[in-house]
Amino acid sequence: MQGKGVIKFFAILLAVVCLYQLSFTWVAHKVENDAKVHSNGDPKKETAYLDSMATQPVYPLIGHTYQYCLDRELALGLDLKGGMSVTMQISLRELVQTLSNNNTDPAFVQAMADAEKDVVEKTNKDYITLFVDAYEKRAPNGKLAAIFANSSNQDKVKFNSTNSQVEAYLKDQASAAVQQSYTVLHRRVDQFGVTQPNIQLQKSTNRILIELPGVKEPDRVNKLLSGTAKLEFYETYDNTEVAGLLSNINTMLAAKNKATTDTAKADTAKTKTGTKAPLSAKDSANSLLAKLKKSVKADTAANLSKSQLAAQNPLFSVLSPAYYQSQQGQIQPVPGPVVGLAYKTDTAKVNSYLRSADVKSKLPTNLKLLWGVKSNDKKQFDLYAIKLAGAQNGAVLSGDVITDAKSDIDQQKGGYEVTMYMNSQGAHAWKTITAAAAVSKRSIAIVLDDNVYSAPGVQNEISGGVSSISGSSFTQDDTKDLANVLKAGRLLAPARIVGGEVVGPSLGQEAISAGLLSCILGLVVILIFMIAYYNRAGTVAVIAVLVNVFFLLGVLVSIRAVLTLPGIAGIILILGVAVDANVLVYERVREELGLGKSIRIAVADGFKHALPSILDANISTFLTGIILFIFGSGPIQGFATTLMIGIVTTLFCSLLISRLIFEFMLEKGWDIKFSNPWSSHTFKNANYGFVKNRFKFYIFSGLFIAAGLVSMVTRGFNYGVDFGGGRTYLVQFPNKAATTDEIHQELDKALGFGSEVKTYGADKISITTNYLINDTAPDADEKVANALINALKVNPVTTITSKDILSHQKVEATVANELKSSAKWTIIIAILVISAYILIRFRKWQFSLGAMIATAHDAAMVLSFFSLFKDILPFSLDIDQAFIAALLTVIGYSINDTVVVFDRIREFLNLHHAKTDDPKEVINHAINNTLSRTIITAFTVVLILIILFLFGGDVLRGFSFALLIGVLFGTYSSICVATPVIIDFGKKDLR
Repeated sequence: MQGKGVIKFFAILLAVVCLYQLSFTWVAHKVENDAKVHSNGDPKKETAYLDSMATQPVYPLIGHTYQYCLDRELALGLDLKGGMSVTMQISLRELVQTLSNNNTDPAFVQAMADAEKDVVEKTNKDYITLFVDAYEKRAPNGKLAAIFANSSNQDKVKFNSTNSQVEAYLKDQASAAVQQSYTVLHRRVDQFGVTQPNIQLQKSTNRILIELPGVKEPDRVNKLLSGTAKLEFYETYDNTEVAGLLSNINTMLAAKNKATTDTAKADTAKTKTGTKAPLSAKDSANSLLAKLKKSVKADTAANLSKSQLAAQNPLFSVLSPAYYQSQQGQIQPVPGPVVGLAYKTDTAKVNSYLRSADVKSKLPTNLKLLWGVKSNDKKQFDLYAIKLAGAQNGAVLSGDVITDAKSDIDQQKGGYEVTMYMNSQGAHAWKTITAAAAVSKRSIAIVLDDNVYSAPGVQNEISGGVSSISGSSFTQDDTKDLANVLKAGRLLAPARIVGGEVVGPSLGQEAISAGLLSCILGLVVILIFMIAYYNRAGTVAVIAVLVNVFFLLGVLVSIRAVLTLPGIAGIILILGVAVDANVLVYERVREELGLGKSIRIAVADGFKHALPSILDANISTFLTGIILFIFGSGPIQGFATTLMIGIVTTLFCSLLISRLIFEFMLEKGWDIKFSNPWSSHTFKNANYGFVKNRFKFYIFSGLFIAAGLVSMVTRGFNYGVDFGGGRTYLVQFPNKAATTDEIHQELDKALGFGSEVKTYGADKISITTNYLINDTAPDADEKVANALINALKVNPVTTITSKDILSHQKVEATVANELKSSAKWTIIIAILVISAYILIRFRKWQFSLGAMIATAHDAAMVLSFFSLFKDILPFSLDIDQAFIAALLTVIGYSINDTVVVFDRIREFLNLHHAKTDDPKEVINHAINNTLSRTIITAFTVVLILIILFLFGGDVLRGFSFALLIGVLFGTYSSICVATPVIIDFGKKDLR
């Protein structure tokens, strides 16, 4: 084996990196456990303890802070940690209505309503296209230009513009509105301070998906995300005016700290603080300089701990004041509106100081301190001194006066700038504001939702309502973001919540426990089987699998991936993939040993000959992961991420780590056995007539799929809430005797037909209802929940209260239909991509066609099964996003299996190329030759999935069952469907 030194070095390096990355999770959990012990069950005390530890060093030896470790721990998704997921819809109907200046033309108004209705059914078209189509049907001779042309957009829409030109204009405005909303919402999400928030802009659907793990205040989330964007312009103070105030505050806080530890001097300290005259900027600078000079002396600074320094300079230990050293060596305040800088982890502490009553009493009532949104190269955020204006202490100008803003290139200085346009009212006010700022050499701060996006200095009075904002450090992305912010003050298309999911932390803990249990049991089963079947060689596989799981978790943490419950299922599936790679090698080694080769040569040839099959099989599965990642969202992306990383680590461990271990064992002269007496002849000399009986397999599959198609048309599926639309409630009934039939009867009486009631674990019930599904009022969720409670109150056995509702999930019909359409295209794309890969690898279209038919066959068989048995089995068979993830995984597994068989067929056809050899016999022999590998791999994967099905919890039950029957169908199709297709479509070609 060549390059052993490089492989060893890389393996050791990867192990060290993974161990280091995983250590942050251990350290963070230790601090959190300490917080629970300290708080003794009080949530407020626990939160306060964790906040106090945020900036404290907790990592042994290295000294990383708790916040640093928390940002790098293994991030858990909503389903494991609990939290909230929100889908927001940008209302393009309101955009169209606003751009028309609220035109009341009957055809126009009806066209907007038609488009809103059609967007639910025609998911392949966007709202603007549907609106234009509807208008042209309502008014065949109507001109959209007559509706949309006005003074505010005269450069874009003329009175003689065609409908196509107006449509292009509307689509541009729609795209800009969606991007503006994304910018606003992204900043609002940052305010929650959650670990690993996820916000995705889905441009094709004009939706924004927001996931907030750990958030336990859904009302606050709804209020903050649904609020109107607030863009304002403020005058600013200069740092020279505020530096002395901050120094006084720092001194006052230090005195308070001293008072808590020295009660004898408390009155004296407070008196001095209360009677001390405010420092001028010059005195403040000299005082600070004296402190800084003193702090660098070896006999003091060397012996001061961070906590002591924080006690002596509470504010300035977390906020670096904006000072510079002049040529004369004096410390001077930096001119401008920035008064200090702080790391993100320290901003909360600074805010707590500045919001205290004592500090507020020292600050002028017209001074407001706000953070900037962008950090500098050192990851520090600027603190701006904002000057409030007028009797109301507000902004000098609101953002609704802006008509447009766009990113431009500065023609004079080069670089990038933002050009801002105001209406006549804004232009008049802006002239007065900029004139005053130019005289005083002040800046004007641009503030969105109380965050400073920019504070440009004003050189001259600006008249005419057109301004340019430039900066030497501006990038093109900076100017684009700022332009979006400026336009956000007049969001023409408001965002509303159309889907929401709240997961309680207790549910998350159950999911974690069930997932971990299934992981551990699956791993143990695999390890026992491998050793029992492959003897000492099985031990090598065990080591490789354990190292694989360790590397997989380490890489997940290092790339900040979020682990979800389907992600845990992905880890379990990777165990099966890892076993498959080892089985391929071991079966090949056994074949080489059967030819009389020595153990060293057999091992080398086994790895060599198994390599093509392993690569082809894993690459095809990797392609499935890519498609899942691109077209999926939320948990599906987590599953895809785990799957792709796992395939890479599996290849490394199965092909390289295992080989290194075998080389070591051979050098030591150890006796290596690849079987036990009972397993040495399993499937040896198998000669089943798979090719001869292919038409029987065709008939079985055809009849099953035909029955499934009839069932799909007549009976349909049990759609999950994300596909069917509606609201799902997870309820824990106080009366354990309540049955699903009783609950169903009461709901049907009160809410009408259309409800689904399913058991969810030992003591929970999942209730799905489409009651008021089209009600978009703000209190619709509350109405449905109250209706549910009132409906069940009629029967004492089924009575519940609001406290018994553990979680709820809502998805509107528009979301559901688009999810179904997206899922359909995802499956089709997956089949086409994998078939194209097979065509490239095997150079014969018959192989590609066989793979395509086999994968489509597997998808059809699983779908047929879910429709035929949806109301027969004692657990739910829902069609939802997790099911699509399972179906695509089945496709990947089936191709994995099929490729191995194809690879052996290709090898045997090349060996037996004489015209006298019957291709049918050659292919049948190839299938039987790989039968041992096919059955063993399927057996181990099925074992894992059975464990996942039994112990993975109700959340994973439908997902794991889809995988289970999919693997069985995939194994069947690899042998009995894909290969016969090659024969029947390539009789002449094969010879």
